[in-house]
Amino acid sequence: MAEPTILHATFTARPGQGDRVAELLRGFAEGVRAEEGNVVFDATRLVDDPDRFFVYEVYRDEAAFQAHLSAPAGVPFNAALQELIVEPSSQLTFLRRI
Repeated sequence: MAEPTILHATFTARPGQGDRVAELLRGFAEGVRAEEGNVVFDATRLVDDPDRFFVYEVYRDEAAFQAHLSAPAGVPFNAALQELIVEPSSQLTFLRRI
């Protein structure tokens, strides 16, 4: 059985943009959760710093993750997100179950 692809993404909203980032992310999350190979897409804000976002993602396998990356919604989401966050893009950390 193939290993799942697991990662988390972090990013920081520009000052005054936290609610817009949350709204954008909420809409994107609905679409990702509907993708056939998505297992978990959990988008959150830090309690102590609501401009910081943490997204935990699990895909069935690498093929499902690649399908997610090539899904049509990703390009406009990432373009819009890039304008609202401090970092050049979301910071991805890949994980492996133990």
